[in-house]
Amino acid sequence: MNPAARSEGVDPAALQGQLFDLWSRKELEALRLQAVSGFSQLQDPLVGLLTMLENCPGIQKGKSSTLGQFILNEFVRWRCSHPRVSLKGLTEEEKLRLQLSALSLITASQPGYMDPLLDIYELGILETSHLLEHVTYLQNIGGYREAALFSMKVELQKELDMEQICVPLILLDKLPLAESYVRDHPELQKQLVRLLDSWCNPDFNLEELRRQYPVLSLSKHQADQIQPKLVSRHVFRLMEKFNIDPSLCVNSVHKRKQDSLKFLMYKRFREKSMTEENWRDHVQVTVEGNVELQVLLVDLLVHYSELRVAAQWAKRYNVPRDRLPTGVWDTMQSLSAKQLEVNETSCPLEPWVTSQSHQLQYYQLPLARENIHFLQTLDQLQLCRETVLKPGCVVGVDMEWRAGFGTVSTQHVALIQLAVEGQVFLLDLCAHSLNHHSLTVQFIRMLLTDKNVLKLGYGMSGDFRSLVATWPELKEEPLEVKGMLDLLHVHQQLQRCWRGGSSSRSVEVIEGSTEKGLSLLVQQVLGKPLDKTEQLSNWERRPLRTGQLRYAAADAYCLLDVYLALSKDPKAFGLPEDLRSISTSQPAKSNQEKKLKNKKLTGQKARQSSHGPAGDLQECVRGNGERQATAIAPHELRVVCDNMLQGLGRFLRCLGVDVLMLENTDDHKVAAELARAESRIILTSGQPYQSLRSQVAEGRCLTLDCSEKARDQAVHVLKHFHVHLTPSDIFSRCQGCSGNADCQPDCLLKGEACNNNEYLKVSREDMTEMLNKRGLLQDNSDLHNTQVPEGWRSPEAQTFNPHCRWASRSVLDPETFRFRGGAEIQLETVPPGLLPRIPEYFICTGCGKVFWEGTHYDRVLSQFEEVLHLSDGEVSSQP
Repeated sequence: MNPAARSEGVDPAALQGQLFDLWSRKELEALRLQAVSGFSQLQDPLVGLLTMLENCPGIQKGKSSTLGQFILNEFVRWRCSHPRVSLKGLTEEEKLRLQLSALSLITASQPGYMDPLLDIYELGILETSHLLEHVTYLQNIGGYREAALFSMKVELQKELDMEQICVPLILLDKLPLAESYVRDHPELQKQLVRLLDSWCNPDFNLEELRRQYPVLSLSKHQADQIQPKLVSRHVFRLMEKFNIDPSLCVNSVHKRKQDSLKFLMYKRFREKSMTEENWRDHVQVTVEGNVELQVLLVDLLVHYSELRVAAQWAKRYNVPRDRLPTGVWDTMQSLSAKQLEVNETSCPLEPWVTSQSHQLQYYQLPLARENIHFLQTLDQLQLCRETVLKPGCVVGVDMEWRAGFGTVSTQHVALIQLAVEGQVFLLDLCAHSLNHHSLTVQFIRMLLTDKNVLKLGYGMSGDFRSLVATWPELKEEPLEVKGMLDLLHVHQQLQRCWRGGSSSRSVEVIEGSTEKGLSLLVQQVLGKPLDKTEQLSNWERRPLRTGQLRYAAADAYCLLDVYLALSKDPKAFGLPEDLRSISTSQPAKSNQEKKLKNKKLTGQKARQSSHGPAGDLQECVRGNGERQATAIAPHELRVVCDNMLQGLGRFLRCLGVDVLMLENTDDHKVAAELARAESRIILTSGQPYQSLRSQVAEGRCLTLDCSEKARDQAVHVLKHFHVHLTPSDIFSRCQGCSGNADCQPDCLLKGEACNNNEYLKVSREDMTEMLNKRGLLQDNSDLHNTQVPEGWRSPEAQTFNPHCRWASRSVLDPETFRFRGGAEIQLETVPPGLLPRIPEYFICTGCGKVFWEGTHYDRVLSQFEEVLHLSDGEVSSQP
């Protein structure tokens, strides 16, 4: 706007002083009215706004928002109704002066300024030199996060050195932000992955790297994250995410193969759970063409086995004499050429019936060999198709693929097992005529989507990932699985029932048992575990050995036996009559379950007030791993937010979701403990996701993009879990702020939020009486203030009717104004000037905070309109 457009106006510095005074007294309603009025009286609003912001203090202790952020947010809303307030009409010199002044305000001490200033002053069109100079300034003052976010918003990635931006972020444990920085830039993605891979080199020195960033200060936790084992995990994850050629990451691939060799040694010589043939096959693939790994193999064999075996492998790979461990060369000299050959012979032909000792120890497949059908042609497939697609059929489903030691991509399925009563079909996907034929894919699609055929599986997410990698067309046309019962959910229910003592069946649940997963379930239900010796077989080698065929058939057929045993008397196991209902509803947690100790969490007061955990959602797996769910109400979604997502947690609680939030000092593992104990879903971001998701059931941990705004993260969560959000859900939970219901989401963490969803509704007359009793009404001048503020709705237009629990007046002591739980009404937070204008007040019975309907309710409606469901009446009543 041209400065000459106004001859006079309010002094920006004086206006800022008035606003600061109201901000200090926490009079938010008056503050908002004063700001809106002041903006309209500024001679030049764009100049005046910058003057006010320059004099605003930064983040203050005990507050998560600043006066500057408040002023900016109100200015953005005010500007919507004053579109002429823009840079149009200014000279280039005037425009540049304003833009540079606005740019200087984007600092680490005022992180909330960035988005509004970029929009108001159109900073994205500034010359690149000015933008780059500001990025350098932010980095020099230690604002590495702000430098990265600013660079992304003005799209400077191609102009900047990726390492200068991303290295500080990674050191500060903000790798997800670095990943967002290189998004949509394939060349930068390669650079990022190669950078991380270089940190896996044995010669990498963290201290040398830290000296390049003298302003950077790392905590012990952050420094501990930069170690080869953890970094290499990120490298492999990003290689797959960005589709990076593994040959570019020699250090990480070498490190993983080293770890694979050690694992294979342990499985073969310590645990003795791997046959020599399987071990030999995996070892050869792992060390092929790599002298360093071949030397390591010989070293490990000396430690795990004997000199003779080490000498045989040293001879096989011609390991140089100067690289051999002590004693290996002498052993090689003492053996004949024949003795130095590695035993390549396969095991002798096994009988189908196992030994008596094996029968006493393990679950036995109750089928003869002729009932196991190995399918390699379309004609054979047709027989299977006619059998398993019969309506009402029950089919055990399992899949096998070669263990991918040291590999990056998801492995392709080599064998699909389909078990029906009395027979098992093994689909050989290594047979070209079967694997690549559209009829095979069509058959599997029909089977998985047929709701009239009950499919039994156990932890099927990994199977579906490998299936999609095998047949990409399943991802192009996602398949909705119907009629699937994942016995993993049933197993989790069994564990809860048995530990809680609600099962009449006497079953010992052994803590620390060597059995786990499906093998443990089979042991607990049928009495004996599965023999997992062939689990790590080479499933791509043909022909399959007898032991492999027996293992593959048993893995699928045991699902039928377990289901049959549980279905005969589900009550004896503490299960519902219909096992299929377990995937859509879980019983309430046992009262005998131990409470977690020493939890420093927000919102502990109202955990008992929500029902229907989000884990109860009816799930179906898509070919791309997407999770589907039936629509649920916000109060049915129960989550625990990791401490890096507190902003998201406040937004979700604002929308009625049952939210617990970790404090900054809490360890991430507390989230997993809470999720397991209270049937909550973990919301996290970045590195903790890999650890947390392994500690809870499939689908019970969701990772968010930390570079997104908390509002956008909240929308993602609502859509992911199919939450049906209505206006009545907004503010149906106590926000736990120090002020009123009209405060900003950014202000909501000024103390511990109680997360309660029970309110006491009181009238204006009752509130006036309580304020009088407390002596908070000095005179009646405020009660006769009839001025109607701009944007205020009449009582008839009030629409706030939260979907919460309403308390009766009997829960409140009329003398002390305390609720039965001990909370006292915070009457001092109610400005007397509100009484003539606000007809109803809502008091949280958990903490005593007082809320009333203000303009913030409308803003939240506007913010979430894309996911908000309105009835016809609500649509007509919205302003």
